[in-house]
Amino acid sequence: QVQLVESGGGLVQAGGSLRLSCAASGRTFSNYVMGWFRQAPGKEREFVTAISVSGSTTYYTDSVKGRFTISRDNAKNTVYLQMNNLKPEDTAVYNCAAAYGRILYSNSGMYHYWGQGTQVTVSS
Repeated sequence: QVQLVESGGGLVQAGGSLRLSCAASGRTFSNYVMGWFRQAPGKEREFVTAISVSGSTTYYTDSVKGRFTISRDNAKNTVYLQMNNLKPEDTAVYNCAAAYGRILYSNSGMYHYWGQGTQVTVSS
């Protein structure tokens, strides 16, 4: 089992920044690809970004490229999502997720463990 706890969400004006954190406990964090997903009200869950076990490879959905940065600190069992130049359409509940293995999946069904989510609200 891997337990994931997100933090760092909140209310921010358009153009602002937030940094989300996801702290992991349980099994060896460095064995897991980590991803961030989001779900806005009335919409399906959407892939945002993923990072390899070493942190050397990342993958972003087009809408956040150049604005969001995923990183991880395996010594602290934590993955981060730095979000800059936020837009109202980024408003959603953001979840981190863990997938055992080496492939950076964008399919949420491939992730084994999920955090409870943190709300991000961007006002215009």
